[in-house]
Amino acid sequence: MSTCTLTTVPHPPAQPASMLLARTFRAMTDRFHDRLAEHRLEPLRPAHGFVFRYLAANEHPTTVDLAAHLGVSKQAAGKTVAELVEWAYVRREPHPTDRRAQALALTTKGHDYLRLADRLWAELDAEFAALVGDAEFAALRDSLTTYLDHTSTAGIRPVW
Repeated sequence: MSTCTLTTVPHPPAQPASMLLARTFRAMTDRFHDRLAEHRLEPLRPAHGFVFRYLAANEHPTTVDLAAHLGVSKQAAGKTVAELVEWAYVRREPHPTDRRAQALALTTKGHDYLRLADRLWAELDAEFAALVGDAEFAALRDSLTTYLDHTSTAGIRPVW
């Protein structure tokens, strides 16, 4: 007669909320860029989105300001700006208070892109809400907003 020993498999530990948030952001960003690709625009990358948001939220930003915000060198920011200028999303114009500097601004095409991006993000939010329930999604948004209101002074910026 043989005896069978049952062993229990331990449950993996719950992932920290910070890791779940990071993974969720990555998954949603990947889905966003998949949808963006359907619009056959230039090869925009996630870093470009941070540039669009920064330029839309600030008056007369320069490449130096942008580099500081993104946490990259002035040369790296300049390369990104040059791409966006070439694709007609951004324009350089004389800075109103510093004759040595050029201010950056979104073009009409850049503002159109932001409207498209906002629509795509809203679609992703709606899918998330449909998956977990409207009340749960609203509670999640409220919780995240509360946390950010108490901890964050910076706008959205990349984490390299």
